[in-house]
Amino acid sequence: MPLYRYQARSSSGKVQSGTLPADSVMAASALIRNQGLRVVQINPVGASRGKAGLSGLLKALNYSSGPSQRDVLDFTTQLAVMTRAGISIRAALEGIADQVTNLKWRKILLDIRQDVESGRQFSEAIARHPKLFSPLYVNMVRASEMSGSFAKMLDRIAAYLQQQLETRKMVIGAMIYPGIIGSMAIGVTVFLLTFVLPRFSVVFEGKEDLLPAPTVFLMALSATMVNYWYIFLGAVLALLTGLILFLRTRLGRLTFDRVKLTAPVFKRMFRALYINRSLHTMGELLGAGVPMREALRITGDVAGNIYYKQLWRAVHSSVEQGKKIITPLQKSTLLPKAVVQMIAAGEEAGKLAEVLDEVAQFYSRLLRDAIRTVTSMIEPIMIILMGSVVGFIAMAIILPIFKMSSLVK
Repeated sequence: MPLYRYQARSSSGKVQSGTLPADSVMAASALIRNQGLRVVQINPVGASRGKAGLSGLLKALNYSSGPSQRDVLDFTTQLAVMTRAGISIRAALEGIADQVTNLKWRKILLDIRQDVESGRQFSEAIARHPKLFSPLYVNMVRASEMSGSFAKMLDRIAAYLQQQLETRKMVIGAMIYPGIIGSMAIGVTVFLLTFVLPRFSVVFEGKEDLLPAPTVFLMALSATMVNYWYIFLGAVLALLTGLILFLRTRLGRLTFDRVKLTAPVFKRMFRALYINRSLHTMGELLGAGVPMREALRITGDVAGNIYYKQLWRAVHSSVEQGKKIITPLQKSTLLPKAVVQMIAAGEEAGKLAEVLDEVAQFYSRLLRDAIRTVTSMIEPIMIILMGSVVGFIAMAIILPIFKMSSLVK
């Protein structure tokens, strides 16, 4: 069990120090509080920073990877627990950093702690790392610093990050499955054309007049792929490179985002995703006390789709002109009329944050249903497609064999 060194203050103001075993920093803090003490500082004893061997190698490999949003979520959760336990932000940052194995992440946390020690607000310190701490995160923390609800706000941020990570995982999972099936179909097709069909070329040699058109076409395609494979490989690589470069252009992003909103199988899922993300983000920001214009700007930045980003920018401009937020929403087809009406009612009643949160929860459930629907629809479609391709190639091989057998008889 790890050993922790601590400093704590009694109710009389006397500072005590010592060590105690505990499963984690939080558990150690709880043990100290149970003794009627207030934690001032707590750190693990003999943190394994310099371990050699396999652990050192893993740390070295982990250094290059950098922290992820999952790391940020875990950090936020731990910081909320520790600050609620009465541990200072500086001590909490040091304690969390000592438990981190990712060296880049540890350095960032120690940099944040140093900024806090030098007199910066915590929101200012994390704002210096925009790749990890989004404007939403920074603004919600800044609002909590003014209202004095730091730990509670961290809980809200952690819940938001958790939902966004789970949503992203579900969407990626729904998109990976057809990708795997499609890759298998392409692999099987290439295998049949380059390894199986060439074996039958000897059987069909000199009998081209007896072969049906599909067989002639596949045999020619097979011979071309075997003899000029480098041309096919170059064409595929050129196509993929061109597609990637196109998607990096504004026209490419507009086209791809439009496809996601109009594709028959996927549009319901993506619309639910973007509506949920936008309304959830805006609701959290307004609930945290972030000004409306700043909340709209951040909502547009995290929308995830150019068309929704343009919509929230239009709402931002409308609010700057003194108009209501529903004015541009009523002209758009990106939000259902029922959603616009609920937003209007929330704005009129002064309960916009609560309404946005309720609508976001509804679309979170709708998104899960849409993902299940997409997965259940794609599976039979991909199986039928794969079976059709393999069946076509198989029939192109079998039919001429039957035909030649009947001629022999």
